[in-house]
Amino acid sequence: MSIGMETVMEEEEYNYREVRLPSLIAVVGEPELGRETGERRRGRDIIIAIDHGPNTKHAFDWALVHLCRLADTIHLVHAVSDLHNQVVYDITQGLMEKLAIEAFQVLMVKTVARIVEGDPGKVICKEAERIKPAAVVMGTRGRSLIQRFGSTIPLSETSSYHVTEASSCDFLQCATGKCW
Repeated sequence: MSIGMETVMEEEEYNYREVRLPSLIAVVGEPELGRETGERRRGRDIIIAIDHGPNTKHAFDWALVHLCRLADTIHLVHAVSDLHNQVVYDITQGLMEKLAIEAFQVLMVKTVARIVEGDPGKVICKEAERIKPAAVVMGTRGRSLIQRFGSTIPLSETSSYHVTEASSCDFLQCATGKCW
């Protein structure tokens, strides 16, 4: 199991590092069921925006239980302010590996991971534009009930940006016990 990292520069505002996760899924041929459509066999792409807060774990667990199915691919995305901070990279890589292993053990779904530099709302939307997911799932970043419902739209600033700027897929925000 080789774990490494590679820095890729696309635009000045959109830098990222791929996170190599442990290879958990054996290579399997195409399903032989003629009645299944290509869409079902291919599965869907689902982005889960993560950070190191407790609501991230809840959003991840909720997505596994209520949203993901066997052929899907989970894309873990973590936005950071400095892509070259090795301590942040190492801690985030450990979290992403743990979540990838859990996703495989629970539902046998494939997981890919990327750490992206920049404003969380903007870079998660750029990832959504690139991947074209069926859904984007995120936590509340620890905001209280009053902070979440203080505006007319019950979403955090990052989520509000998503809803207005990248409405090509569903955005689900999860807090402990609820998703909307």
